[in-house]
Amino acid sequence: MIPVNEPLLNGNEQKYLKECIDTGWISSEGPFVEQFEEKMAAAVGRRHGIAVCNGTAALELAVAALDLQPGDEVVMPTFTIISCAAALVRRGCVPVLVDSDPLTWNLDVEKLRSKLEDEIEVKQNRRIKAIMVVHIYGLPVDMDPVLELAERYELQIIEDAAEMHGQTYKGRPCGSYGALSTFSFYPNKLVTTGEGGMVLTDDDALAVRCRSLRNLCFRAEKRFVHEELGYNFRITNLQAALGLAQLERLEECVARKRRIGRTYTELLGGVDGLEFMPQETSYAENLFWVYGLVLKDEVSFDAEEAMRRLKRQGLGSRPFFWPMHEQPVFRKMRIFSEERFPVAERLARRGFYLPSGMALTQGQMEEVAGAVKNLMNEG
Repeated sequence: MIPVNEPLLNGNEQKYLKECIDTGWISSEGPFVEQFEEKMAAAVGRRHGIAVCNGTAALELAVAALDLQPGDEVVMPTFTIISCAAALVRRGCVPVLVDSDPLTWNLDVEKLRSKLEDEIEVKQNRRIKAIMVVHIYGLPVDMDPVLELAERYELQIIEDAAEMHGQTYKGRPCGSYGALSTFSFYPNKLVTTGEGGMVLTDDDALAVRCRSLRNLCFRAEKRFVHEELGYNFRITNLQAALGLAQLERLEECVARKRRIGRTYTELLGGVDGLEFMPQETSYAENLFWVYGLVLKDEVSFDAEEAMRRLKRQGLGSRPFFWPMHEQPVFRKMRIFSEERFPVAERLARRGFYLPSGMALTQGQMEEVAGAVKNLMNEG
């Protein structure tokens, strides 16, 4: 079986982990945590990094740090991982959804513009407080119009850059936008800590608040007397050591991901029935965090069937995100109305991604491409 992801751990990972074990610094108080935070913040041009136990925790911390209140609304894409909406719902906030761009699969900025104009200018809805930007699969959201809209309507931006390590928008690092940005360090990311995440900000006060919320809101003068409920979202020195070693090779990892994307595109370019994400846009070269495919409408089977057939050939694959407005848990909670988002719905049903991990070899890519060609020839 060729797995959908396999991390590459061939740098200083063992060296740094051995140092943790030799010194006994294995908890969140070890020195690698601060080093990792500083290096990651520098990599994206931020002043502060606050490392946490996973990317979901990073989103929840960001929402809490902005002090969004129950009933406040946050505009976000429907096509994303559930962590984004869950962070808002757990806070009592209301996600306001926007459909995807059919070419980049990201939040459609023109639909975002229409949503804000309708809700704020026409309906005078001042409950909208923020925009959650989520970069999807390898290409960033077109940020300039988002920034313009946020300024016009006085909205905060939370930037979810979980999949965008090393990616840029018009030369500026993803993860450097908005009041707060977040990353994930799950094993399928370009930088992994096994499990882990980070919140980044340029705001000194927000950084202090995030550090307090991450650590149960302990107080320096009376540690176990709490004025506010926080979270135990700490990352360990062991995880940070792994992340620091990974971060040292970020440029190499970015180049490797783009090489994987180019190779797959060359191998599959002439196959009928497939839609591909662009190699580049006017504002960014594709990072190809994962290599996604969308089955054209004339193909008789859907993504679920395609993945079943690939599995029989010994290949791992993964479905695309399922839209937030169609999530059973949110339907039970009656959070969303009967809105339809046809682009996201189509992506969810006809999209999947191929083995895309950092350890993928040329031979494995050729084998995967051959299996996909067989799949499409079967009809």
